[in-house]
Amino acid sequence: MQTTPTSDPTRCPLCGGDNRCAMELERATGQPQPPCWCVDTAFPPGLLAQLPAEAEGKACICAACVARFAGEGLGP
Repeated sequence: MQTTPTSDPTRCPLCGGDNRCAMELERATGQPQPPCWCVDTAFPPGLLAQLPAEAEGKACICAACVARFAGEGLGP
């Protein structure tokens, strides 16, 4: 998986794609959002370990990267 560091909280720090973060959408628009998809998603430590240090805690990994990681048999 290629890493693309980003400081944009709406972009995945791994692929640069839209992370569909409901919390960021709510913050940007002021409109209430349903719970984010990530609330019910388990992020394996191996995937989190691939985050660039400058992106930790600043942007969410997208669902596509989570699925790709799991599909590669790298998940728990």
